[in-house]
Amino acid sequence: MSFLKELCYIRKSDRRVILFLLTAIAGIVLVFHFLGSDRPTTSSPTTDTLSWKNAGTGKHRSQRVITYDEGQPVSVHLAVFDPNTADSTTLLQLGLSPWQVRSIYRYRAKGGIFRKPSDFAKLYGLTVKQYRELLPYIRISDDYRPAATLYGNRVETQQRKDSLPYRQKLKSGERIALNLADTTALMKVPGIGSYWAKQITGYRQRLGGFYRATQLAELDGFPTDALPYFEVKDGECHRLNINRLSLNELKRHPYIGFFRAKAITDYRRLKGNLKSLSDLKLHKAFTPDVIERLEHYVTF
Repeated sequence: MSFLKELCYIRKSDRRVILFLLTAIAGIVLVFHFLGSDRPTTSSPTTDTLSWKNAGTGKHRSQRVITYDEGQPVSVHLAVFDPNTADSTTLLQLGLSPWQVRSIYRYRAKGGIFRKPSDFAKLYGLTVKQYRELLPYIRISDDYRPAATLYGNRVETQQRKDSLPYRQKLKSGERIALNLADTTALMKVPGIGSYWAKQITGYRQRLGGFYRATQLAELDGFPTDALPYFEVKDGECHRLNINRLSLNELKRHPYIGFFRAKAITDYRRLKGNLKSLSDLKLHKAFTPDVIERLEHYVTF
């Protein structure tokens, strides 16, 4: 009432402005009220937006929006897949939920790798029933296997090659030609595997052949029990002309080396060509046992 009394004392022009504003406000309120009540109410379906890749090319495609209506069944299509490369469409068709697919994408984005089918069982929210249904269809590419497993397979293969059955080994009294046998033939000798076979052929090449089987004992750690299975014939060694070869060529022979090669070239430079190794017997590097070994490998 006090408001109405005060309103009566307001000037007539002011009262008109106030009444106009009140009427306008009331009209606006009514308009919004009726318009809001006429707007239909709809329930928006659940959507999930997933960015996916083409598994064949690795190129990103445009975002794909997949809509799931409430209560609508999703058809499941089981097929072979690799969890490291499968796209969202494939994963959803396997019966996985959108949030499970997002978990897979986040795991892969952080550098995670499914190295074996059992790793897929660690997917958050995956039930035992789902895992058993999907297990026969999981195929992990060899590119995602640890490199150590490949090395381990090579080692096992090599060990199988080295572990030849006893019936393939030489029997007591049997022999092979030491200067002619390849690595396969050498591995038939008891106690000789691929390692020692390669050591024998390498040393044979550097020497120019063996003049007796006991030279194999010069290899550090060589199994001397294998020596009786080798035979060597005379004249099988390659000989070096020490009057024509340079210092670098001479020093490559295991029985000569740098200092003896230098002594030979110095003698040739000062006194001419050597006629025999006896010409070097006064040099301290050419002891009688050295000269005896070199006799089988040099010519003049």
